[in-house]
Amino acid sequence: MRFSFIVAALVAASATAQAQTTFRLTSVPAATPANATLYMAGSFNGWNPGSAAHSFTRQPDGTYSLTLPASVTGTIEFKFTRGAWASVETDAQNQDISNRRYTIGSAPATVDVQVANWKDLGGTAPPPCQSTALQPQVQVISTAFQMPQLGRTRRVWVYLPADYASSGRRYPVLYLHDGQNVFDQCTSFSGEWGVDEALSQLQQQGQDPIGCVVVAIDNDGAQRLNEYSPWNNPQYGGGQGDQYVEFLVQTLKPYIDAHYRTLPDRLNTGIGGSSMGGLISLYTALKYPAVFGRAAIFSPAFWFAEADLKNYLHQHRAAAAQPTRFYFVAGAQESQTMVPLMAAVRDSLQRAGYAATDLSYQTRTDGQHAEWFWRREFPAAYQWLFRTGVTATTPSAKVGFSLFPNPAAHTLRVLLPSGWVQAKLEISDSTGRVWLRRTLRQADSTIGVADLRAGAYTVRLKHGTSSAVQHFIKQ
Repeated sequence: MRFSFIVAALVAASATAQAQTTFRLTSVPAATPANATLYMAGSFNGWNPGSAAHSFTRQPDGTYSLTLPASVTGTIEFKFTRGAWASVETDAQNQDISNRRYTIGSAPATVDVQVANWKDLGGTAPPPCQSTALQPQVQVISTAFQMPQLGRTRRVWVYLPADYASSGRRYPVLYLHDGQNVFDQCTSFSGEWGVDEALSQLQQQGQDPIGCVVVAIDNDGAQRLNEYSPWNNPQYGGGQGDQYVEFLVQTLKPYIDAHYRTLPDRLNTGIGGSSMGGLISLYTALKYPAVFGRAAIFSPAFWFAEADLKNYLHQHRAAAAQPTRFYFVAGAQESQTMVPLMAAVRDSLQRAGYAATDLSYQTRTDGQHAEWFWRREFPAAYQWLFRTGVTATTPSAKVGFSLFPNPAAHTLRVLLPSGWVQAKLEISDSTGRVWLRRTLRQADSTIGVADLRAGAYTVRLKHGTSSAVQHFIKQ
């Protein structure tokens, strides 16, 4: 009898450990199409608004139900959609709502919830949205910027410091993902970061005398998870991250450096994003250390590719030879894995050789997986990343120049600094050995690098008493 009791207790304990939580939508807007598929997007699935694994089943009584896998535990944040962020749930006035939160326990549970409105079908039409993007500092470069590496187009934004038109200076550049949410409440799907207001205020208060150009790249919803991870998650997708990063390095950055007064060197070039955007920002900085020297990583979705990321960090230690600053920040209660995985990545970077002083690790007790949190934390991240090691320049001071594509396989284009009619070029490897010398006499010159062996190289330009240095990767 005692043995039977023990077995029964073990079975009960196992059943409890595998207990699942069911979410039931007991009320949805009357305007919901009869054939609509409803979804749950949250911290447990990379905030995928149309994840087939998290779609609701309509019941005979008109309710909708979804049972989450037993592997989803702890505190989760979520929202309901009809398959896209454009059709996410809203409140009774058809305004954006904060993320829902629920803590999954060890016992089976059914959670009844109601949806008041859908953003695109709200019963009470909201007043026309007034853009919150600072004008004329925020501009849309293109609503259909070509992404040849992916065969798609994308809206791309740029923010220019208030003194850009009058200063004649060159500026650092920060590239941010999820561009819809960076500058404008009207285009955001869950609130904006207010990066333009934050940087403008810092300049006005004298806390950022340098200024910064910010380039924001929209996601397109359906491809977000695919583009923001180089590795495939069998359940959620991914695997197009390399092509997306190549677009940033080979197409977008050369365009920005050619059309705006930038400081194109790695220490003046940063990358940043939240959630999946944090994952792809870390990967970008590690894969292209000759291009990016700063990375802002907010609430990173490292769980999406935990094993692959761990292997990549272990194998990819050469990047530590070039100092890079990483700023990590997340809410302590975002999920059970958020903070531990973020700490593990920080520790891996330090073991790989990155200086502890270049790794800022922050956790906030009230932080949530939401735009309001990242908006609040952005100024501190920006100031820490760009405060040291970055200098604004005038045309007569230290100058920058552009190299593209970078990495390069066969040819390398060199865009000389403004005002230079010619320059002496020298390419050397990491040991200091010079492999190529040439005199350039055009503002935009192309040189062959096919004969160089794969690896990291330094490009030096000299013009009179002025000189400039850049790094590039030979594929």
